[in-house]
Amino acid sequence: MSALRSKPHPSGRWLAWGDALCIVLFALLGLKSHGEPITLSGLLRNALPILLVWFLLAPFLRTYTRPTWRNLLYTWALAVSAGVWLRAMVLQRPFDLGYLVFWTVSLGATLVLLLAWRGLALGVLSRRA
Repeated sequence: MSALRSKPHPSGRWLAWGDALCIVLFALLGLKSHGEPITLSGLLRNALPILLVWFLLAPFLRTYTRPTWRNLLYTWALAVSAGVWLRAMVLQRPFDLGYLVFWTVSLGATLVLLLAWRGLALGVLSRRA
């Protein structure tokens, strides 16, 4: 019966908050590196599409009910790719070399942030257990 449980793993909530924070941090770093002001609209423009797809996919991929590295990587690859695509569609940006560069940088930067966060969380959670 516990395998059918739909409640998140106890650490799932913390992992979700940390994952979201990593995506927002990615958006902040992007704004800063491009010399843009850090504004709510800038953060929403850059982080919201990825966050939206991330948290739509997470229940289906069991990102937080079964927090494994594989589930994280599936969620990351699909959500960041679809989020970058959604952002380009909303902003009416062309699918050209600039899009491919942004997609690649988004994948790399978010992966580094997420792996660092999840590694830290794993260390903290294993010490608690």
